Amino acid sequence: MQITKLGLPRCKVGEGPVWDVGEQALYYIDIFEKKVFRWDPARGDFASWDVPDMIGSMALRGSGPAPDGAIVALVTGIHTLDFATGAVEPYALMDPIDPELQLADGKVDRRGRFVFGTSHRKMQEPKGGLWSLGTDGRLTQLDDDIHLGNGPCWAPDDTVLYHADSLRHTIYAYDYDIETGAATGRRAFFDCSAYGPIPDGATVDADGNIWVAICEGGVVLCLSPAGEVIREVRFPTNIPASVMFMGPKLDTLFVPTIDPGFMGKPNQPDDGLNFLIEGLGVTGIPEPRFGG
Repeated sequence: MQITKLGLPRCKVGEGPVWDVGEQALYYIDIFEKKVFRWDPARGDFASWDVPDMIGSMALRGSGPAPDGAIVALVTGIHTLDFATGAVEPYALMDPIDPELQLADGKVDRRGRFVFGTSHRKMQEPKGGLWSLGTDGRLTQLDDDIHLGNGPCWAPDDTVLYHADSLRHTIYAYDYDIETGAATGRRAFFDCSAYGPIPDGATVDADGNIWVAICEGGVVLCLSPAGEVIREVRFPTNIPASVMFMGPKLDTLFVPTIDPGFMGKPNQPDDGLNFLIEGLGVTGIPEPRFGG
């Protein structure tokens, strides 16, 4: 196993990575810099787009070899981002818009729905929830009683949805109906308190194991479907923020991080940089685009 530091721009809060199999390119965001990034590792191309507000997550859309654009989770709801023009337009706004909430981490299920969390802006009360944006553009609330939502991802057979409340230090599991998009039977799946306070971005490998970045814990964990720790990858920075399998074989893990220096907090030289973990001996699952 090898951890490599990338020469990509430093982020304030690097999050939400998505590897597009059709394009063989990686997309990710900087929440507080209000940016979407695209990196083509084979060609060395790098691009970015500005969005008008703090961004919680994104997903790609379009059915061609390359995506036409993205949907982005901004403060007021879901918007579209046109990669050709950079235009950002409302698509599905929260109703009512709650100034105490912000949209958080999200991913697309294998029927093309975008599932995302909402979080209390001051992270003091469990006013957030779990939401689903259907391919028809309708928003449906799946759950409530969440402080800070993070890391939605699915078991390979689509029967289990994982989603964390980071301030409770807990990843939850739900029974998931892939045909209807319903999430029920929430139960505690893993308490990360022994490893660090914040279960952050997560993904699932082809064997059904969950990989999760433990922010402020300096570790990436691999959890079995039974919620047991089967691997620990100690990290060069204390605040890894998310994980995503990438590359032609989906066997390399991309890990963005956070630089707390912009908030006036102590930071380390590698905080805010992006990393690759190679040689894990596992492969990921292709990420769908929004809309199916």
